[in-house]
Amino acid sequence: MSGRDSYGDIYSGHDRTKKKPVPVVSAERDLVVEDAASGFCGAVVGFDRSYDGEFVKLEDARGAVRLFAMREAAFLIDGKPVTLTKPTATAPKQPTRTASGSTRVEGLRARVARTSRIWVEGVHDAALVERVWGHDLRVEGVVVEHLEGLDNLGARLTEFEPGPGARVGVLVDHLVTGSKETHLTAGLGPHVLVTGHPYIDVWQAVRPAAVGIDAWPTVPRGEDWKTGICARLGWGTPQQGWRRVYDAVDSFRDLEAPLIGAVERLIDFVTEPE
Repeated sequence: MSGRDSYGDIYSGHDRTKKKPVPVVSAERDLVVEDAASGFCGAVVGFDRSYDGEFVKLEDARGAVRLFAMREAAFLIDGKPVTLTKPTATAPKQPTRTASGSTRVEGLRARVARTSRIWVEGVHDAALVERVWGHDLRVEGVVVEHLEGLDNLGARLTEFEPGPGARVGVLVDHLVTGSKETHLTAGLGPHVLVTGHPYIDVWQAVRPAAVGIDAWPTVPRGEDWKTGICARLGWGTPQQGWRRVYDAVDSFRDLEAPLIGAVERLIDFVTEPE
């Protein structure tokens, strides 16, 4: 064996003199590091860039913020040198559930509309149904139309002619025993399903906590309900009040159970195979 083989490569240097690799660490927000040169210790709160390269912003326990160049082995974590790098931007995670709680269908192309329909009393009802169940309705190809008042139901049904493959689901406000709404929706045949909620208006089917109140105020009979609600809550006009209600609803969790159940039954009814 030659002397070269016995003592290794004399030109490579001793192991103790070799430069050891320094771990590269992603500078995630709130990561605590120490600047090796100055001893300044702080949490990562941001980044900056200049002609001299990338800089990291560190904030110490007293709230002081300083910039440090992100150079090789310039920082310490638990006393050991590291090289910081900016975090890699990642695409935001897409929700897997819809506002109604059902499984989201990715890459959705709206299905051709069914002949069957869901009818609601007014534009506010239609807007809330779309806000929570819009994705589900497009998956199923169900169109929601508003009646502009329940008094128009009979004429609309005569024109529509419900039958096999052409069902109508009707969502009604204040559907309680003995009410006018109950009488207008009785005996409409096997191809029409009427469901509803007990609330005077669909606004009231939004949970009070969602709109930041303890309870919906009581409005005396004979007084316009929406106007009375806005006056008692200091919401301005009914148009301004509606914007508060609509913006407060992000998912089914912001709605009362009777409305949720009513809409789910209607969707099942108009999409059920004959």
